[in-house]
Amino acid sequence: MYSGPTRRTAHKLRAPLLQGESLHTASIQAEHNSAPTYTGCPPLTPPQTSFRSGQIQARAHQWLMARVLSLCSSFSLCHPLGVWGTVRRMMSLEERARAVFAAAVEGVQPDAVVRRRLQRSGDCLLVDSRRFPLSRNLHLVGFGKAVLGMAAEAERIVGDHLVQGVISVPHGIQETLRKHGKGHMLLQQNSRIEVLEGAKHNLPDADAQRAAERIRQIASLLTETDLLLVLISGGGSALLPSPIPPITLEEKLEVTRKLAAAGATIQELNTVRRALSLLKGGGLAHCASPAKVVALILSDVIGDPLDLIASGPTARCEAWPEGVWTILERYKLCDSLPTSVREVLGQAEPEWKEAGKGAEWEEARVLNTVIGSNSIALEAAAQRARELGLRPIVMSPGVCGDVREVALLYSLLASFASDPNDKSVDWAQHILQLGPKVGVESWDLCRTMRALGESHEEGWGVTCVLAGGEPTVELIGRGQGGRNQELALRVGLELGSKRPLQGTVFLSGGTDGQDGPTEAAGAVTDGGLQSEAQSQGLDPNGFLSNNDSHTFFSRLSAGRHLLLPGLTGTNVMDVHLLLIPSQPPQK
Repeated sequence: MYSGPTRRTAHKLRAPLLQGESLHTASIQAEHNSAPTYTGCPPLTPPQTSFRSGQIQARAHQWLMARVLSLCSSFSLCHPLGVWGTVRRMMSLEERARAVFAAAVEGVQPDAVVRRRLQRSGDCLLVDSRRFPLSRNLHLVGFGKAVLGMAAEAERIVGDHLVQGVISVPHGIQETLRKHGKGHMLLQQNSRIEVLEGAKHNLPDADAQRAAERIRQIASLLTETDLLLVLISGGGSALLPSPIPPITLEEKLEVTRKLAAAGATIQELNTVRRALSLLKGGGLAHCASPAKVVALILSDVIGDPLDLIASGPTARCEAWPEGVWTILERYKLCDSLPTSVREVLGQAEPEWKEAGKGAEWEEARVLNTVIGSNSIALEAAAQRARELGLRPIVMSPGVCGDVREVALLYSLLASFASDPNDKSVDWAQHILQLGPKVGVESWDLCRTMRALGESHEEGWGVTCVLAGGEPTVELIGRGQGGRNQELALRVGLELGSKRPLQGTVFLSGGTDGQDGPTEAAGAVTDGGLQSEAQSQGLDPNGFLSNNDSHTFFSRLSAGRHLLLPGLTGTNVMDVHLLLIPSQPPQK
């Protein structure tokens, strides 16, 4: 049965434009005027749009193509579709989900993000509209899981002015990149950048400490005519251990381990780490004074807080010694502190670390810019979704909390999308009350609900809800898995419990290509998961009770549902996709 646009929607596509109005602008306004409203959600104001005259036709053409593809996708996906004279086989929803995820990862590849933000204009370096003169005065340091690819691209761009460089990267990463065909992320043999591997098992060690000392030496010898380019990505904190003497690395690790075991938050852990470190909490940028510092940051933290990514070595943070003692007292650790730690915490803070002093320091001499993040990955995913005929809705890059709550949210959104006019269910109440538990703002949930309601009303073929973040899993078993595979399994079971949702597809994947201690990045599932598992003698709930989602997906249909991109060389947390085939309302 044809499930294309309603007559009202088709008429909207044919309606003449007002003078000076673009097709994109007219569509936004028309959709807003007819948008349904839901109890508990505030009204939305249509976005203000303006286009330079040369962009109008291109944007209108792009919008119309995505619109037509989405409407046509309501036909059977196994039939070929002619688009502007080209015959193409329509991809299945699972294939499109995988393609959208691949685009998200591609959008935050280390070399690509550096290339977009690090530009040359003759002998000047351009970063965020700021100009930095180059005259063989550039020094480079870096630390993190993705900085090898970042450094390789940076050297291709500014290598002729590079004096020296040192990067601290995870143990074995160069060999791993070679095995995964990522040779373009490796440095050339004649590179001026020294690569030091350390932090085996993602824990600070003596190798990482030696790398941190080399980085500190480079920074401390710079002059006011020099420029220090700092490359930072997730995992950088473990790769830049530099305890304040006389604290040893082992003593610092002991304190942080006790704090973590006592239940300290990541913010509390970072507060203590920074107080015990020479380079964190702005220490590296201060060490490089009076040189100018440009830090390019690939964020793996929700909200992209500069002081939390790798513990903020180039981000000035206010230091309050009494705040550190408060944390230690809260977890009853003051009496068990090593003598060296007590000595350092008893010293007066350096003036540059004191709260309220040197506020102009960061703006005048230090530039921190986030060049890759979950939001950027979602933008790339949304663009690819449009190209594939989907209607993308970017919900939030900050999804967190227990995977069980997150799975319930996606199930409720899919249920709402299937019948938003069902008055027997208070959708807003059910969905909005989950917001604080999963890190999604009420505004974003209301906006997503409105867009889903419009898709249902207009008969869009497939809507693609996009989100990202880093949910958590409560470990109750000893199986093999990760948060992405467990989330996909839970969402599949939730979708299968509601008959209209069995055609809905869900994907959850880690952008680094590795979900927990497995070779998979995540999994793709749909509402038919339960019946598929039962037909093969598998009990999904039994696997969940043992946190054994990877074993489940490996056995189910010979691993067909697993997401296996291999090591990607980047990391901006996870990406979630919910693909919902929409049926037009019954008239």
